[in-house]
Amino acid sequence: MSTYLSAENLGHQFHDNWLFKNVTIGINRGRKVALVGVNGAGKSTLLKILGGTIKPTEGKVVQARDLNMGYLEQDPNFKNAVTISDYIFHADDVQQQLIRRYEELMENEPDNAKAIEKVMEEMSEVDAWEYEYKIKTILGRLDIHHLNQKITTLSGGQKKRLALAKLLIEDPEVYILDEPTNHLDIDTIEWLEKLLTEGNKTILMVTHDRYFLDNVCNEILEIDRGKIQPYNGSYGYYLEKKAEREAADEAAFQKNSNLLRKELEWMRRQPQARGTKSKARIDAYYELEEKTKNGGPRDKVELSVKTARQGNKIMEMDNLYKSFNGNTYINNFSYTFKRGDRIGLAGRNGSGKSTLLNIITGSLQPDAGTVVKGETTVIGYFHQAGITFKEDERVIDIVKNVAEFITMADGKTISASALLTLFLFPPAKQYGFISKLSGGEKKRLQLMSILMKNPNFLILDEPTNDLDIDTLNVLEEFLTNYGGVLMMVSHDRYLLDKLTDQLFIMEEKGHVRIFNGNYSSYRLELEEAKQQAKKPAPVAQQATPTAKKSKLSYKEAKELEGIEGEISAIEANIKDKNDQLNASGIDPKKLDELLKQIEVLNSQLDDKTARWMELTELNEG
Repeated sequence: MSTYLSAENLGHQFHDNWLFKNVTIGINRGRKVALVGVNGAGKSTLLKILGGTIKPTEGKVVQARDLNMGYLEQDPNFKNAVTISDYIFHADDVQQQLIRRYEELMENEPDNAKAIEKVMEEMSEVDAWEYEYKIKTILGRLDIHHLNQKITTLSGGQKKRLALAKLLIEDPEVYILDEPTNHLDIDTIEWLEKLLTEGNKTILMVTHDRYFLDNVCNEILEIDRGKIQPYNGSYGYYLEKKAEREAADEAAFQKNSNLLRKELEWMRRQPQARGTKSKARIDAYYELEEKTKNGGPRDKVELSVKTARQGNKIMEMDNLYKSFNGNTYINNFSYTFKRGDRIGLAGRNGSGKSTLLNIITGSLQPDAGTVVKGETTVIGYFHQAGITFKEDERVIDIVKNVAEFITMADGKTISASALLTLFLFPPAKQYGFISKLSGGEKKRLQLMSILMKNPNFLILDEPTNDLDIDTLNVLEEFLTNYGGVLMMVSHDRYLLDKLTDQLFIMEEKGHVRIFNGNYSSYRLELEEAKQQAKKPAPVAQQATPTAKKSKLSYKEAKELEGIEGEISAIEANIKDKNDQLNASGIDPKKLDELLKQIEVLNSQLDDKTARWMELTELNEG
């Protein structure tokens, strides 16, 4: 098995601290590896080193000769590209430049028949149509439509999707992906999942999405306290083995600590002037000290705050209606919230999920209908936009602006500083500037400032972005035991399945469907309906019962005889349409029409072929 990428004895320093040392990794062809670890462990830094965007403090990275490697960063760099077209299409790729010209003409000059005809002829000459279809499909699935749009006008999510689109179009030998599911809706994540598992792709990625991780990767590398620990198996296998290893580490730590205490007493007892200490004993002391220094149990975030008392009336929504620019997002929707409601919002990006949440919180008014909040209802809204802060604001100021003292779930009162420590913000970070925090740390601080208000109606809009899996596990544990109403928008299917038992599904034209069940139940229902729709109509039963037949009835024999001719006719029709497609001088509208017709014919051909195989097997039985 050929090695595409290898790293030898890597070490990297950041702000005078070593993120990791002596890391050695080899990425062979066909491996699908997930890199996991807590926020700040160095996952993204390691990907940047392997992707070639930064140089390590120590060690080296070796690539196979002429390796085609694609790297999706968390914050993509578009270099000198001005428009989406500039970024997507390579200047030295003939096919891509023809496709770019064709797409730009179709968008900006659809009536310029002469120019369109010329570029279509050139595309046929270099067999670019299949490639054009692939590019158009990828861009469409990632909601990228206007190729002449300037990159500077795109949001952060649009920029990430654009960088992902370019990577998928290029289909490199090695995919290095840093949080590829951020800013994607669930349908698109499932499409990406399928794309990455097709063929023998080589993948190294960081993701907090556990279903995505489990479905795409079969190997896990954990960065833990500056070292790499490999696990050959699924995410479930990793959790099991990690628990076993941590139990063993804890036992070893306790043993080493006891030994260290004894050795320390011995070192202190020796008179400073006497040089009679055993060198072996002194060396053993320093070795034990090193083992114990970083080997203790790792601190975990503690989520435990009081929930405000909830009255009988929580919130009522009556006949809500909301539209923007002629598009209806919520149409005549009513719901009365009950105690213990755990609701997930599902639907494509732009379907109105955040709109509904903003109406519930009162930051947006509906065009029609009412929202009546109960007197005791206290809303906590974890917004995906994150915290807005001043550059010179310190971490502890954010907490003190809410309260100096906070009541915990057990009724005890603790200071703002003590709460920050529970959320893994040590004193040095508490008095540091917020601008120096990582994305995950800012999200953790935002979550803490919301929970401090003791909400009994908690709304989470994409809470998983930028949080590491360990923090997510703690958040899940807290939310599982949370007694208030929970509403959540998330592209993390694992989180929706675990924490919700009801869905509001944002459908077309503002219809909101209420589904009783979690996300996997909903997808199963959709899949079953899809399979049912594909089934052929049942063949009429004969009037008199007969023994199980091994040969065809007269009717089925005639059907088999006719179906062969139908298949031939469809195949001839498809060939004719393809010939028309490749002809010069074709009208752009006619082109789109032909593509749709070919798609329908291919579907018919699949159905007829399946039925032919069924009848043939029956005839031979």
